[in-house]
Amino acid sequence: MFSLSMSVQPQVTLPLSHLINILHPLKSSVGSSSSATCTSRKQKEHAPDADLHRTEYALSAGNLRELGLSDLGKQQLDELVSQVLPRLSPQEVPHPAWGQSAWRTSHLSSHSFFHNKHGFSLGALPLTPPVYLNKRQSPLQTVCTELKHWPAMFQSRGFKTLRTKTRRVQSAFERPADSETFAPSFIKGFLTRGKGLDADSLDGLVRNKNIPDGQQEAFKRGFAEGFLKAQALTQRTQDSLRRTRLFLLVLLLVGLYGISKTPFISGLDSAVDPVQMKNVTFEHVKGVEEAKNELQEVVEFLKNPQKFTALGGKLPKGVLLVGPPGTGKTLLARAVAGEADVPFYYASGSEFDEMFVGVGASRIRNLFREAKANAPCVIFIDELDSVGGKRIESPMHPYSRQTINQLLAEMDGFKPNEGVIIIGATNFPEALDNALIRPGRFDMQVTVPKPDVKGRKEILNWYLKKIKVDSAIEANVIARGTVGFSGADLENLVNQAALKAAVDGKDMVTMKELEFAKDKILMGPERRSAEIDQKNKLITAYHESGHAIVAYYTKDAMPINKATIMPRGPSLGHVSMLPENDRWSETRSQLLAQMDVSMGGRVAEEIIFGHENITTGASNDFDSATRIAKMMVTRYGMCEKLGVMTYSDLTAQSPETQAAVEQEVRILLKDSYERAKSLLKSHAKEHKNLADALLMYETLDAKEIQLVLEGKTLETR
Repeated sequence: MFSLSMSVQPQVTLPLSHLINILHPLKSSVGSSSSATCTSRKQKEHAPDADLHRTEYALSAGNLRELGLSDLGKQQLDELVSQVLPRLSPQEVPHPAWGQSAWRTSHLSSHSFFHNKHGFSLGALPLTPPVYLNKRQSPLQTVCTELKHWPAMFQSRGFKTLRTKTRRVQSAFERPADSETFAPSFIKGFLTRGKGLDADSLDGLVRNKNIPDGQQEAFKRGFAEGFLKAQALTQRTQDSLRRTRLFLLVLLLVGLYGISKTPFISGLDSAVDPVQMKNVTFEHVKGVEEAKNELQEVVEFLKNPQKFTALGGKLPKGVLLVGPPGTGKTLLARAVAGEADVPFYYASGSEFDEMFVGVGASRIRNLFREAKANAPCVIFIDELDSVGGKRIESPMHPYSRQTINQLLAEMDGFKPNEGVIIIGATNFPEALDNALIRPGRFDMQVTVPKPDVKGRKEILNWYLKKIKVDSAIEANVIARGTVGFSGADLENLVNQAALKAAVDGKDMVTMKELEFAKDKILMGPERRSAEIDQKNKLITAYHESGHAIVAYYTKDAMPINKATIMPRGPSLGHVSMLPENDRWSETRSQLLAQMDVSMGGRVAEEIIFGHENITTGASNDFDSATRIAKMMVTRYGMCEKLGVMTYSDLTAQSPETQAAVEQEVRILLKDSYERAKSLLKSHAKEHKNLADALLMYETLDAKEIQLVLEGKTLETR
């Protein structure tokens, strides 16, 4: 609210809006009676100044009611008017030449209602002389001139005002509707100035309220009880607020203490503490001999760096281990530190990724700072692709490049890091940034592949030493049947066999448990609860025995390992075959033999049960045979009609070429089907004997299948 200070004796401070509303009816009275005032002065020049003043500023009863001054006496009203408004001297009487009114009507609209109403130029600064639209100064202007105090700011409302003076006065004073019995508070304060306010006692309050004598004690008692209850409520509220503030303070302190212990404040705590890998050497790493040989020079440098620096050579700063999951990349890094007997700093790429800006880069700096202080040492960053991925502009992660930029600078920046070997591991090398794998950072790239049959045998023997096993176990048989298994898969296989032996209550692990674990990993657990009727069992037995017969009598087919009609996973039975060694390439006759074995199941169903009773059990067999035939035609150049040309994308070829490819694939599949049918018809007796044995024993191994096909009797289990 804007206020206007007036230095009038006695001093009082009034809101500007209140003062304007008081002077508004006075100004109207002056404007309307100016001519009458001049005539009265000519006739009554002997009248005293007080009478002239009262005549000029006479107020009507309506104005008094509008102002809420109807309860004031005449003497108090004269005192108010005489002190608020200055007297008009005879020299201030309007000149007759000015017309009948002391106010000139302006038809020019200014920027505000206040400007038009009172003639002020409110935009004027204190040092700027005021501009008046009135021909003579109004009482309010006179007061302001004497005080030399000009308003510097005013809320410009334009002409949006209340419609009537009554509503405007009520809004200004914020008084109730009954304005005749209520005087504005600032008027009462002005009239009672200097007298002081006496606090009413409880007895005076009782007298003023006209409470009967019989109820005065009850009133006092109720007043006291209410006071005590309010005081008690206030005390409880204050105590509750005090406890709440204390709890929030304790919670804040605990939170600050916890934040101080988090990694984004204290850095990479898990990475700055080195680990000694004395118990891990290259002897613990099996199946990756080539990778161990490449890392041996890193070990030699860490043990004897002078051997390399004497010739002026430099060892690569970083070694990148690339390979599928579970092949032993982390174990190799630990073995390097264990062989060299140097501190080993481990960090995962995901540890550098945080929601806080700059935390990843800070952790990289802390990691390399600690490593340089303890050189020579090894820093191993697992899952490097999560921190060293290609840098792209991403609105989701605008600061994601800070971490990899810091890693690039630490590995090959302005400051050298002699004696620190960085080993990174990833199974997604194509996602790494090109600046990270350039020479000078990760110079060496070591491939850690899945182990071959020799490596699988070594890994199996390593893990079999840690459990109780039967001396008759043949690790090479399990190794042949686990093509594509990684070191972690083989460890899981041995562990599953040990759990199976423990469940069965055996004292040691035998080949049976190892075969069970292998089949469980490859095909899923047994479904012994599945209720299969005799007809479906018979169809399954002849189907699987058809695969086995074709595999046994086909020249270039892989040797049979086992045949079973026990449901596993989605299949009702299967025949597993083991290669003698890992196949790095396959001949055309080997591919055709695989197709013939796949066709054996459907051919057996058609021969035994007829064309109308064939089942859907051969769908996977046809998928395998079709894939081999299509690869022979489109990729391997094993089709005489289409030649040695490859067709990687058949959709980009002409319709004639697509039709030719389809025709050649059909020919290969048809020929394979006929060969399998001819073989099964020629060995119908062996086919029936093997199916009967499967129905009796459910599972037959390679030796038992051979005995059945040779016409020998199996031992009773």
